[in-house]
Amino acid sequence: MLACMNHSQDIPASWAPYLAAEFDKPYMRELNRFLESRRHKTIYPPRQLRFAALEETAFDDVKVVIIGQDPYHGPGQAHGLSFSVPHGQKVPPSLRNIYKELTRDPEIDFTAPEHGCLLPWAHQGVLLLNAVLSVEAGNAGSHQKQGWEQFTDVMISALNEQRENIVFLLWGKYAQEKGAMIDQSRHLVLQTTHPSPFSSHRGFLGSGHFSQANQWLEAQNYPAVQWQLAEEQMSLEFTTDNS
Repeated sequence: MLACMNHSQDIPASWAPYLAAEFDKPYMRELNRFLESRRHKTIYPPRQLRFAALEETAFDDVKVVIIGQDPYHGPGQAHGLSFSVPHGQKVPPSLRNIYKELTRDPEIDFTAPEHGCLLPWAHQGVLLLNAVLSVEAGNAGSHQKQGWEQFTDVMISALNEQRENIVFLLWGKYAQEKGAMIDQSRHLVLQTTHPSPFSSHRGFLGSGHFSQANQWLEAQNYPAVQWQLAEEQMSLEFTTDNS
């Protein structure tokens, strides 16, 4: 069960200067009341992983941002990183298409693994951010329009204003609307369709976003992202305190 969110201590230190004050604002108090009213429901991801994207990618380390909509709503799938699932979970369809695009890109050396854990990307500065950070089991979108979107807008705004030369990968209308605030004179914004099986063939597959991101990073004297993921089912532990 999801514990009540009643303080800002869950926010990692690197993000706290930009987010801690949000917890005292009316919209966050309303979100807290909403979550409290759903305590009898099964909520994903568990509270200790709700801010995992921020825990695993420090504010000053962000090089690439990939925006998802809300967490997976099946048992054991959501672990706080957009598009990612823990080892042992079946690779979701959208992530399969992400792998397909990486394999197709002639500038990227990539072989699709049998798992869907994207934690190594997060550790290289790829912020895997969902716009909504919780969901009820079996009920996609159930926590939308309750305040999370405003909170994650603050994250994107802080990156936009305080950092430079970040690559924002905006896949699908939802992510593109979410990223409308980004100053394209300071950052690289790449947009195409969502990698969902319903839309990936209309632009995502063949977009070359991953190699374009690396080319941009290298032009800014940043290390390119090593997109290849280990094939073996290694034990990758979150640094998030799970107590």
